Amino acid sequence: MNFLYLAALLVSLTGMVMLDRRFTLFFWHDARRATVVLTTGVVFFLIWDLTGIDAGVFFRGEGQWMTGIQLAPELPLEEVFFLTLLCYMTMNVFVAVGRAVTKASSEEVK
Repeated sequence: MNFLYLAALLVSLTGMVMLDRRFTLFFWHDARRATVVLTTGVVFFLIWDLTGIDAGVFFRGEGQWMTGIQLAPELPLEEVFFLTLLCYMTMNVFVAVGRAVTKASSEEVK
């Protein structure tokens, strides 16, 4: 049970990869740019988390579903995977919505 949350995050990330590949959204469109954007987003939010932890705003909740592995005080391993999923999903949605809007406006012109 200790790895349930991490497993759920990995399954969700796998789903994001499959959607990305199927619709050529983010990494399958431009892998180098996607790597830079995703890495920047994850690093930004990790710094945000560490700042919040240092200020006493964020803290790790106890749960039977978590691994218990800490990368830093109050920063569980699962947080990195969650932030990766959050940023990846955001970029997939951003590209998909952008395409839908572009398609709708080009059909409107016709």
